[in-house]
Amino acid sequence: MARIHSLPTCDETEDLSARSLPAWVYEDEDFFALERTRIFMPSWQLICHEADVPNAGDYLTFDFMGEPLVALRGADEAVRVFFNVCRHRASRLLDGPQGNCGRALRCPYHAWTYGLDGALRKAPYEKTFEAFDKAAHGLVQPQTEVWNGFVFARLEDDGGPSIAALMAPYAEELAPYRFAEMRPLGRVTLRPRPVNWKNITDNYADGLHIPVAHDGLASLFGSSYRIEVAGMVHKMSGEPVERPSQGWSVRGYLKHLPEAGHLPEERQRLWSYYKLFPNLAFDVYPDQIDFMQMIPVSPTETIIREIPYALPDDRREMRAARYLNWRINRVVNAEDTKLIADVQAGMASRSYTAGPLSREEVCLRDFAETMRRRLPVCRLPEAPPPEEMAAYGA
Repeated sequence: MARIHSLPTCDETEDLSARSLPAWVYEDEDFFALERTRIFMPSWQLICHEADVPNAGDYLTFDFMGEPLVALRGADEAVRVFFNVCRHRASRLLDGPQGNCGRALRCPYHAWTYGLDGALRKAPYEKTFEAFDKAAHGLVQPQTEVWNGFVFARLEDDGGPSIAALMAPYAEELAPYRFAEMRPLGRVTLRPRPVNWKNITDNYADGLHIPVAHDGLASLFGSSYRIEVAGMVHKMSGEPVERPSQGWSVRGYLKHLPEAGHLPEERQRLWSYYKLFPNLAFDVYPDQIDFMQMIPVSPTETIIREIPYALPDDRREMRAARYLNWRINRVVNAEDTKLIADVQAGMASRSYTAGPLSREEVCLRDFAETMRRRLPVCRLPEAPPPEEMAAYGA
């Protein structure tokens, strides 16, 4: 039995709301294992957009923290998510990022064959299996939800709210963008980063660093940048304004961005960002949207998964605006890459434990409180012994 009394004191009445999470939770192996079980397996993960698999037999694979998944368009036009694992000997069924499997999924190991609805259609040597029930050996489906065209899966159903319920505070303002009608602009990009996933999400929702570290973004938004919290969603937004001192990408974007007829006047130039706990963010622009998904690999490794989507629009001005949007954000991403690497390195210093949070840092405060509520062990200033981590976090 774990000796809980040997751990550092964790006073549940202590007010930690004005403090960041302790540095050890950004690099500890045992805490990372606890996060996988308690944070990520019960959370909604974005698999793809329905437009990524437009035809029957089209599939898109997605591996998340050791769990292989595949989104597949059925003959009935429904998009389903399955574990990409054969029920016979656990072989991977579909390889590559995406493709078309025809009318069925055929296991490359022993030729077990499944319909596009996941039902087992053929098992060679079927009569040699004892008490074999073909209906009981269809592909396993995680809990799945389609929200505005985006396909989500939850690997462990903890009875928590749906994606629609989580995003409800912003459903009305997002409705005019017509996410479900959008199409991908290119393919998924995977960007590895040698940092903990929380350092990326912290940076994403950190409004105070923008005027200091992002000259281009700061000149784009001026004083209009705002942040707020609504349930499990953090929102950041700003309205681009023209200034003589702006770089040519910003000036060109503001010059060429055409009117988006589907958007209300107040959203014709608005840039807004929505981060859903724990690891998903939507960047919403007048010309396009994209998602950023922080995929944890290890305590100090993360892959940023992203792809843009947009409504069909062949106007030359819109093509120019989308290109300039990409140029602006490419610079921001490069700046953030250095920032989060420096923070990750600083987390390893014996001089740092946890830092104070300003009243203005409402998103960082909320994220830290959510983590402390879900995993009380991260209230501790130091990591407990490995053999006691799981017990204390219970």
